[in-house]
Amino acid sequence: MPGKRFTSSSRHPTLAAVSTVVMALMLANAGPVHALTDSEKTPAQQTIEDRDNAVDPLKDQESGDEEQMDDAKPGLPMPDSLLGKPGDKADDAGQDDKVDDTIVPAEIVLDLNRLPEPVKRMRVAIVEAAASGDIERLRPLLQSGADATQVSIGDAPEDPIAALKSLSGDKEGREVLGILLDIISTSAAHVDKGTPNELYVWPYFAEKPLDSLTPPEIVELYRIVTAADVADMKEFGSYNFYRIGISPDGKWKFFVAGD
Repeated sequence: MPGKRFTSSSRHPTLAAVSTVVMALMLANAGPVHALTDSEKTPAQQTIEDRDNAVDPLKDQESGDEEQMDDAKPGLPMPDSLLGKPGDKADDAGQDDKVDDTIVPAEIVLDLNRLPEPVKRMRVAIVEAAASGDIERLRPLLQSGADATQVSIGDAPEDPIAALKSLSGDKEGREVLGILLDIISTSAAHVDKGTPNELYVWPYFAEKPLDSLTPPEIVELYRIVTAADVADMKEFGSYNFYRIGISPDGKWKFFVAGD
């Protein structure tokens, strides 16, 4: 009819039907869809894929750190991560301090023949002077001046022999000589070995805890003091009767009573 318009499908119904059939056959016969092979990929596609597959060292490190953190949970650090480990200088210094602070016990010299020759000579000279009964024979053996032999606690007396006589129960000082002889007849204690204060001390009880004495040693102590004196010493905490000190070079350093 004049003025009526038709669409292309309505004008060509047969052509539309044919097109539909052809498309259906093509889809039915088509095989599975495959991704493009590397040879078929464009350079841009290959670059994107390589970038995505590349190994990121930072990510690997982060992953490793996360694994270590997981293994160490709960998350407080181990003490040795905060403190010095054994062998550090600080620890070594601490060990040196402990060694320096260690008190070396006195060596008891039972065999007086082992004494250094200067010490042996001075000891023999003291024994001979004390056994003579004449206290003046001690005078040449005493040191004088700044290195004077100490015969009393406190300031050095002007006359050491007079000071010793004043301590004796008799006017001649023979009681003191008897004490001196008994003391220097015992074994000696070697103290402060290898230091400027190194000495040989009599009696050895002066450098040994009284509670550690053996029965024979206690008998030896009773030759010098009484049992009552020993009880008082134990209460005091140490031997506090007379003692003698001689340096390794043979100088008579002291003959005093006290601790």
